[in-house]
Amino acid sequence: MKVIVAGAGLGGLALANGLREAGIDVAVHERDRSPLVRRQGYRLHLSDVGIDVLTSVLTPERRAALLATAHTPAPRFVRFDPTLKESDVVEHGGRHLSVDRRTLRDALLADVAETITYGSRLTGFQLAADHVTARFDDGTTVTGDVLVGADGINSAVRRQYLPHARIAGTGLVQLYGKIPAGLAEGMDNVFTAITGPGHRTVGVGRTRDYATCSFGARAEDLPSGLDVMTQDQLRSLVMDMTDGWHPLVRRMIAEWHEVFPLELRTSIPVPPWPTTRVTLLGDAAHAMSPAAGAGANLALRDASALSAALARGGPLIPALASYEQEMIDAGFAAVRVSAANGARFLGQDPLPSG
Repeated sequence: MKVIVAGAGLGGLALANGLREAGIDVAVHERDRSPLVRRQGYRLHLSDVGIDVLTSVLTPERRAALLATAHTPAPRFVRFDPTLKESDVVEHGGRHLSVDRRTLRDALLADVAETITYGSRLTGFQLAADHVTARFDDGTTVTGDVLVGADGINSAVRRQYLPHARIAGTGLVQLYGKIPAGLAEGMDNVFTAITGPGHRTVGVGRTRDYATCSFGARAEDLPSGLDVMTQDQLRSLVMDMTDGWHPLVRRMIAEWHEVFPLELRTSIPVPPWPTTRVTLLGDAAHAMSPAAGAGANLALRDASALSAALARGGPLIPALASYEQEMIDAGFAAVRVSAANGARFLGQDPLPSG
């Protein structure tokens, strides 16, 4: 069996590790020219789901090295008002870790680097009864038994395979950056949110070496051209929008660095589709806003479940159908939870109907 994977993000790399461990030939094609081309975020929250996947797809040595860099936050979500008066506490069960995204990606990349072709953007595919052929922008083609779209929210695989599956804006834009870890003292939770008028929200999360700080607001309350603003301009903008907030929050914004803007978008759940040799995982199937903290965990879960389904052997299509049923059910359930949390805490638009 040969599996073609479009996308070398966390899900695609986890899948490659699982398939390699099972002795299945895998070829990963990544449109970026290197793993460092784009800013993709900093801190990631791992729940039981993600932690268990890392146990199954990483070697003991890689896993131990990664966990040595992880941080264990208090298992709760806490919300404050702009004066830092506590307004909501949601207790979480289970295990929780905060890891650096690049450190996690490096761990997943280490043992499968030779399977990846960078600068290889998938433009389409042709499906046959006994194989699938992927086409790339340099004119090359690759034929295999399965094609997996792990190519994120703008998935080229999904665009051709499920043209009716839609992505929608949430009405929110967030600015992501880093602050010194010491500024997050007293906010060492799975996630901490400081919410002010108009759903303007400062979010804080700790890692071992730094803390992340985000500022979110309704898109209509922010100026255009955020992506060309300097760091000083972005800090100044948010300082103006948090005028009168607690001095600690103001200090966080004043010491903000490596800030970049991101429009928050979500998938719209669709009914199950007929199973073929083409399938999806992670954001390519069920992208969601970060309000449930589940996106990375579900991408890892999809990767583990798909590699296990293919490793079991037996007829291919039933194996893929079983995987897709679980992926669709869990993924779209998380999309709905994320949308509900986003509406309650962040002012996210209601999830459109399919």
